[in-house]
Amino acid sequence: MILVYADHDRGELDPLALQVVSAARGLDADVHALIVGPNAEKCVDDLTSAGVRTVHHGTNAAIDDYTPRASASAVITVMDRLEPRAVLAAGTPRGSEVLAHVASIKDLPLVTECSEIALTGSGTAGVTRARWGGNLLERSEVSADVLLATVQAHAFAVSEDAGDAQVEAFEVPVTDADLEVSIVERTGAAETGVGLAEAKVVISGGRGMDGPEAFGMLEELADILGGAVGCSRVVTAAGWRPHAEQVGQTGTKVAPDLYIAFGISGATQHIAGCKSAKTLIAVNTDGQAPIMTHADYAVVDNLHTLLPVLIEKARAAQGA
Repeated sequence: MILVYADHDRGELDPLALQVVSAARGLDADVHALIVGPNAEKCVDDLTSAGVRTVHHGTNAAIDDYTPRASASAVITVMDRLEPRAVLAAGTPRGSEVLAHVASIKDLPLVTECSEIALTGSGTAGVTRARWGGNLLERSEVSADVLLATVQAHAFAVSEDAGDAQVEAFEVPVTDADLEVSIVERTGAAETGVGLAEAKVVISGGRGMDGPEAFGMLEELADILGGAVGCSRVVTAAGWRPHAEQVGQTGTKVAPDLYIAFGISGATQHIAGCKSAKTLIAVNTDGQAPIMTHADYAVVDNLHTLLPVLIEKARAAQGA
């Protein structure tokens, strides 16, 4: 049996959790999922459609939002009862954080960013995982009573397998230490439109935008194309855009049909976040910028001149 920790945000399942389910089904037909906290029951139908037949729902009155160590306690409770061969989670900050707590408490190794996993024998597994921002693939053998692993974003396609799921509720045992880190307040504007991680079109800007004002053009183009706006790390560091829009190794990893990068030089960390795009278009005044070598189409031009033309042509194509 394989256990999947399925993260959610106030009832909205992390779509990467379904990719993790696909990875788990490649290891064992018997896949269980764990959801934690209030509103998590909203995730059951999505997990069922991906092939999960047993969903464990851990609750406790003290857990009212994402609480990493309490979630780890829930994972350990199910692990101790069912003795899975492996526990998998999405390779997101939250998935990695929860399994890191599990690894520490259970004294088990944790392998991260796995693109291939094979259970090779009793207590052993072979994994391929991304290192150095995806520029290096490491193949390793792991020896552990239970494999703890996070799955690289977009390494596994979501598969569908309609059926019925059995939901088993239980109370998560928590201590004061489990609740020391938790979300106490949410600030900032609520997300609207298409989410960055799920967008089929992503329009990103970097240092070459020359300031936050020019991002209005990216928002306009993204709106026309039904996409989302992204940015590079230097943009968020400058305070031009929120961190939630950062694409990269320390931001969001995306896999859209179309990724257009305006004024982004293409540091290794940024390429790690967008290399799964089906088509990558780079616009930069520097024809030697690193991102140009990764692009399917490289345009050497001034983005401030090109963007208004693109917006006009896109509106005309949409009949607007």
